[in-house]
Amino acid sequence: MVLNNPTTASEHEQTREQELLYDWNLIGEEAIPRPKNVEIDDETLRDGLQSPSVRQPDLDEKLEILHRMADLGIHAADIGYPGADPVVLDHVVALAEEIQNEKLNIEPNCAGRTHPADILPIAEAQQRSGVAIEASVFLGSSPIRQFVEGWDENFLIRTAVDAVTLARKEGLEVMFVTEDTTRARPEVLRAVYTAAIDAGARRICLSDTVGHATPWGVRALVSLAVEIVADTGVDVKIDWHGHRDRNLSVINSLAALSAGVDRVHGCGLGIGERVGNTPMEILLVNLKLLGWLDVDLRELPAYCEAISKATDTPIPNSCPAIGKDAFETSTGVHAAAVLKALQAGDTWLANRIYSGVPADELGREQKITVGPMSGKANATAWLTMHGHGCDEESIEQIMTAAKNADHVLSEDEILAALGAADVR
Repeated sequence: MVLNNPTTASEHEQTREQELLYDWNLIGEEAIPRPKNVEIDDETLRDGLQSPSVRQPDLDEKLEILHRMADLGIHAADIGYPGADPVVLDHVVALAEEIQNEKLNIEPNCAGRTHPADILPIAEAQQRSGVAIEASVFLGSSPIRQFVEGWDENFLIRTAVDAVTLARKEGLEVMFVTEDTTRARPEVLRAVYTAAIDAGARRICLSDTVGHATPWGVRALVSLAVEIVADTGVDVKIDWHGHRDRNLSVINSLAALSAGVDRVHGCGLGIGERVGNTPMEILLVNLKLLGWLDVDLRELPAYCEAISKATDTPIPNSCPAIGKDAFETSTGVHAAAVLKALQAGDTWLANRIYSGVPADELGREQKITVGPMSGKANATAWLTMHGHGCDEESIEQIMTAAKNADHVLSEDEILAALGAADVR
């Protein structure tokens, strides 16, 4: 039983969805502003690599991840921190050249402090590669950060202006990033962002650096940023950068887009400092299902697998959409419903009867396994999918083994129960 993998729903499928699914999400949806355009910035190759647990990928692995980003239609990518050391600088140059040589539709950017030691290597990478690279220069902005560092508002303004001015002098486009924006005072944000824009920044970024924000806090902050930009009279884009310390990063990103930001950031598998950044895979799934972004999610598993392999980051079995268990059931009542749909040849129904994320959207399919919580439908489905006859004796043999186990049975265990372990 192989499931189809349509990239878009047909009119027939849309009609069935309206008939068979009552969608409470549509109630009040009109009260939530829908973003006119959604851009994505992938920070896996910089912010993501700050995770204490990851292995640093080599250049070939970074290049593969970059291509996987392009396959997903990701708009922009932070390709490294060239101020870190000469090796990273060389990688940044190679990644930028790959974007140009392979005609990847990705706009590169690089992070750096508001310091010449970080800004000049970005300019060098742009000059060596011949590819335009946006400089994402960041500066702490919250009272707690100011207190620890001994900074005042005048220092922040002066530092922002000097950094943006230097970057523009070196021919770099600039995104000015305030760290810990979600705990910064509005008057400080207004003063610093306005100064950075006046100095030549054409993109600003709001950062939830410690994962502090709630969706309503995000809306209030973005509203202020939109107002600040409007008051300058300059065409400036706004970004949102989230972390998941309170596990609100995805809903915060959606709230930010609804409130008026142009671009949101994420990292594959949610890797990043502490508990990580906004997980790109979950963000993309939600944007697709909301109809806010047209993306082919069939490329998403390969993207996640490439990042997992390159960074030695295991993909949790229970990870939504891409984990091993995402579309697998060993529960009897669930399996019975899925099996009925599959036996009728209705893969559309099978992908939705017990799933809020259609498996076929990700190029995957429903999988029925057998374990202690299973019923006869599980055994019937397993036998059918593996080309065996569905006689009562075989079903009973599998169910006896399952009820005596404390885990989902492997294929070898089922074959052993059938007395056919040596026939494969």
